[in-house]
Amino acid sequence: MTDKVTDSVETGGDDHSVSRRQAIAAAGTAGAVGLAGCSGDGSEGSSSDVADPLSERDEVRIGVLAPVPSENPIGASIANGAQLAVDQINEEGGVGGAELSLVVKDTKEEPQTGSTRYGELIRNEEVDLTTGVFTSEVLLAILDDIAGSETPHMTAGAASPEASAKVSESYDKYKYHFRTGPINAHHLGVNLVDFVEAKADALGWESVAVLIEDYKWTEPVSAALDEQLSETNVEIAMTNRYPSGTEDFNPIYNEVEESGADAAFISMAHTGTAAVIQWAKQQRPFEFGGIHVPMQLPSYYDAVKGACAYGVTQNSATPTAEVTEKTTAFADAYSEAFDSYPVYTGYIAYDAVNQFAEVISDSDDVAADAVVDGLEGSSYRGTTGTIEYYGPDSEFAHDVKYGQDTVWPVYQQWQPDDPENPQAGGTQEVIFPEDLSTAEYQTPPWI
Repeated sequence: MTDKVTDSVETGGDDHSVSRRQAIAAAGTAGAVGLAGCSGDGSEGSSSDVADPLSERDEVRIGVLAPVPSENPIGASIANGAQLAVDQINEEGGVGGAELSLVVKDTKEEPQTGSTRYGELIRNEEVDLTTGVFTSEVLLAILDDIAGSETPHMTAGAASPEASAKVSESYDKYKYHFRTGPINAHHLGVNLVDFVEAKADALGWESVAVLIEDYKWTEPVSAALDEQLSETNVEIAMTNRYPSGTEDFNPIYNEVEESGADAAFISMAHTGTAAVIQWAKQQRPFEFGGIHVPMQLPSYYDAVKGACAYGVTQNSATPTAEVTEKTTAFADAYSEAFDSYPVYTGYIAYDAVNQFAEVISDSDDVAADAVVDGLEGSSYRGTTGTIEYYGPDSEFAHDVKYGQDTVWPVYQQWQPDDPENPQAGGTQEVIFPEDLSTAEYQTPPWI
């Protein structure tokens, strides 16, 4: 296997033939309207209704949308996770005798670029499924394209529940979108509350300062915290939804200190590195945890020279946490193939490809409506939990289900291997839920 999957790399068989994809390609014009040979409203005669038996196929094509796979660890994990699934399935004989092939397109985390690349996958590459997409802005930009192409899409990164709201409100049009992970942004917020409720006493967090970066993905997180955090026994000392692009956290941290909060309870992605480095370097007298996307990266400790030591973040999985019987096996196989461990998006993209393969194998049908029906009825045991989707009538239609029996995130703390020399290396230790814990929580030694 290669070290990385790059833009527009293809693997698998050479010839592919089927009616539905050829019909879409024949439409031939750019934009959402030109992506399908029908209105996209699910009406009789749409191309998605045409039977497409797997048993008559030599190849099934999958398109991946990921930000800069050759440079970005989150994008690389999406591309490589999907690639590993394809390789493993093909090594076992493919799906119903058909090989899987993969095409990767770089979204650059830009909505317009994402839409353009999506169109290329549909028109030029004639894919049967798309997966990936890290940012909510890109996902929302391609939703109408997905509806127009009538091609199933399994999101593996973006968390905005606006996508599922569209499925719920206009099911026939948007039913082709599924979110394999992560749990949506509303449930990310609910999970933060569940964590605090379960662990606050053990952590010694009697009060928290809620710090949330002002990006679209955090809006439902903020709403969930506003609605539910006050119902716990933890006092909310202050709340600051700070500006996007913030680099200097001194004024914010001064405010946290003045509030007397035991911990900064965070939701950060784009601004997370500046935030954790300043917290650690200044040894601020409060603890630090919540959702911190950069800290989810297995390589992050070394990248910031141990500045994230004692920081806590929610995560979908870690290389050593046995979320399911498949989690560590996937992480080890990924490490062997790509000489690194995956970020959360890698686990999800891997699960998406495997669930899709299981669905088309069971139905012997690659037609879009058959895939939609199959995914709606599927219960797939993946690396991040048991993947099932909310039904069409749900507020979160086609989002992965949140719960202890389905997908339930873990909370990891970066703990130094040598407390006397934190820069020497650190480990992602799971501190919650209890049945997956690999270590007890450690309070920063300067507090």
